Amino acid sequence: MSDAISHLIFDVESIADGELIAAVRYPGDELSPDEAVARYQAERFEQTGSTFIPHTFMVPIAVVIAKVTSDFRLLDIKSLDEPAFRPHVMAKHFWQGWEAYQMPQWVTFNGRTFDIPLMELAAFRFGISIPKWFEDSGYKSRRNRFSTSSHLDLQELLTNFSAARFNGGLNLAAQTLGKPGKMGLSGDQVQAYYDRGDLKAISDYCRCDVLDTYFVFLRSMVLTGKATLAQETDLVAQAKQWIRCQAETCQACTDYLEHWSDWKNPWSVDEDAVLAAATAPDAPKLCPES
Repeated sequence: MSDAISHLIFDVESIADGELIAAVRYPGDELSPDEAVARYQAERFEQTGSTFIPHTFMVPIAVVIAKVTSDFRLLDIKSLDEPAFRPHVMAKHFWQGWEAYQMPQWVTFNGRTFDIPLMELAAFRFGISIPKWFEDSGYKSRRNRFSTSSHLDLQELLTNFSAARFNGGLNLAAQTLGKPGKMGLSGDQVQAYYDRGDLKAISDYCRCDVLDTYFVFLRSMVLTGKATLAQETDLVAQAKQWIRCQAETCQACTDYLEHWSDWKNPWSVDEDAVLAAATAPDAPKLCPES
């Protein structure tokens, strides 16, 4: 059993760059950053029904990463640069940490269209070099959409690279397995929490999303034949104990356990009960008597 890190499961929460929005979308209107964000959110809500702003105008404000071994054990979860939550420091630690752990596989849920591009743009914005990520090896390049050895997007796995839609997202995938899913805060509320200075709540929300993603990852490993259901059951039990220990000092873990429910395993039928039913005097005969 090795504690070498083979997978980094992560999630990012972000806030809008009001100065950039004012300069790009509303030049000459002399809007303050807050006014620019508010106007753009209103426009987005009218257009899409959500106030969520595209990642190109965003900066990371919480980055939470789970360290997972080659045999899929959860070793640790870290919120980068907590409690300072400085976007440039989080971006630097994110990419430098990936290299320090010998470039393990990133694992996300819908990270292909948001989390990874956001962190790439953060490196661009803050002048961070990540040549190993941008290495060009043809179809084997790490940024190749179909190169899952470098980045496994679980949503793309479950939708055959968007051939189908995954209505319900991570919340649905997690709750299918009896895990909490969304517990109050949602992605389009992060800006409001940031505006009132509640960065810890954002980090806690991000941490719970990472836990959900870990459990979806485990079941995906069963789905793809890289783990057995029995192995997953053991790993879930180990992870639950780890979360229970963390809950002594981590409110997010306490909240996660309070919303936990065990997956109902249809295969764990009491064999004695089945046998008893099959041998009861009035049990139907499966084979005709000779």
